[in-house]
Amino acid sequence: MHQNTIMTADHIRKEIESLSNPEKAKILQRFFKTGPGEYGDGDLFLGIQMPYIRQLVKLNNKTPLSEIQALITDPVHEVRMAGALLLVECFKRSDQSGKKDCFDFYIAHAKKINNWDLVDLTCHHIVGAWLWDKDRTPLYQLAQSQNLWEQRISMISTFYFLRKNDFTDTLELAKLLLNHKHDLIHKAVGWMLREVGKRNQDVETDFLEQDNRYLKMPRTMLRYAIEKYPEDQRLGFLRK
Repeated sequence: MHQNTIMTADHIRKEIESLSNPEKAKILQRFFKTGPGEYGDGDLFLGIQMPYIRQLVKLNNKTPLSEIQALITDPVHEVRMAGALLLVECFKRSDQSGKKDCFDFYIAHAKKINNWDLVDLTCHHIVGAWLWDKDRTPLYQLAQSQNLWEQRISMISTFYFLRKNDFTDTLELAKLLLNHKHDLIHKAVGWMLREVGKRNQDVETDFLEQDNRYLKMPRTMLRYAIEKYPEDQRLGFLRK
C-alpha cells in the first residue's frame, strides 16, 4: 500500500482489488445475504478483511469528497466500505462547514450505505455527531423512509446520543419502528434499547413495560434488548 499520499478513487479501488480473495468473497456473499430477494441482493464482494480496509483508510484519511463519491457509489462492497470510512475521517477533520458538507453527502448517498456493516460503522460518527446539538427531524424522516438502510441509519445514529446519556430520540424512534417487518430493524432497535439499558436499566424497563411493548415487539427485538438483564429478569420478560 502507498503511504502518506492522497490517492484517487481509482488508485484506492485498485489497491483493494489487489487484495481480492475469491474464496473469502464467496463466504461474504453468503454472510451478507446477496442472493436474489435477500437484503443484500446483487452486492459484490472481493473478499477483503476489514483490517486491510482500515489500514488503507488510515493511509489515505485526507481523501476529498470528490474522490469519496466515486468510492461510495461503486458496485463493490469493500470499495463502498472504504468510501464510507473515508467519509467518517473527512467529517472528523473538517470545520463546521465541512462537517455539514459530509453530513449532507451522507444523507444524499444513504441508499448506497446499503448493508448493515456499512451503516453500523459510520452513521453515528456522522449523522449522530452532526445532529447532536441540532434539530433531529432528519432522523424521523429517515425512519419513515421506505428504504431499509435509511431506517436502520435513523436508529443506529442515536448511538452517538446514547454515549452522552441522551435517550430521548432512541426511545421515540424505537416506538416508530416497533412493528417493523424486517429482522435487521428488529436487531437495530433491540441493540439500541440494550445500549439504553447498559446506561440506565430503569429507563429501558419502563419503555418495555409501558403499554406492554415487550409483548408487542418482535421476539428478536426483545431478545436483543434484554440480553444484558439479570437472568431471572430476562426470563421473566420472555415467559410473559
